Amino acid sequence: MNVGIIGGTGGIGQGMALRLSQNHTVYIGSRLEEKAQAACEMCSYALKVLGLPFDLVPTTNQGAVDLAEVVVFSIPTENLEKTIESVKGLEGKVIISLMNPMVKTDFFKYNPPAEGSAAQQLQKLLPQSKVVAAFNNIPAGKWQKLSEPLDYTVCVCSDHADAKAVVIELVNSISKLKALDAGPLAVSPYIEAITPLVINIARFSKMRDVGVYFR
Repeated sequence: MNVGIIGGTGGIGQGMALRLSQNHTVYIGSRLEEKAQAACEMCSYALKVLGLPFDLVPTTNQGAVDLAEVVVFSIPTENLEKTIESVKGLEGKVIISLMNPMVKTDFFKYNPPAEGSAAQQLQKLLPQSKVVAAFNNIPAGKWQKLSEPLDYTVCVCSDHADAKAVVIELVNSISKLKALDAGPLAVSPYIEAITPLVINIARFSKMRDVGVYFR
């Protein structure tokens, strides 16, 4: 599968690239191609050291859209609209939203847009695309710990059954992740809201890599 990551030079974007590129072609996208090149070199080195296979390609955000079947939005929610305005050709593509809008006061609090969730906002902004919410609750640092398995549950929701099936297959191809069909995109606010909860649990209980398991 060809996967493009918009915002692929961030911590989560690079972590996803490290994991996905072992079984898929991954296009690391950035506003600046030189940043994507640097991220690609770092990821490639880490995978080579461990003797792991990979297929990584640096590009711009537009290149990630042009070359991929599945496009991941790995960006802060506040950058969503300007990022969409900067690219074209998203119509008909499977779009993964792993964004979790939140604010920090004395604790982390879910802060959804008027549409109800970041995923629903993305679907409204891209009515001709097939938005799927997935990967929302995986601890950021865990993506890059290649010596450790990813064994969390990933809730997947969308209003497009075919796109949902593609993403479920993608999830299940990564380490020991287990995808679960969580229903339509209207469920996405509940999935996104889990992330500030687990961050608060980790912070106040002095835990690391707190995640979600449904068994």
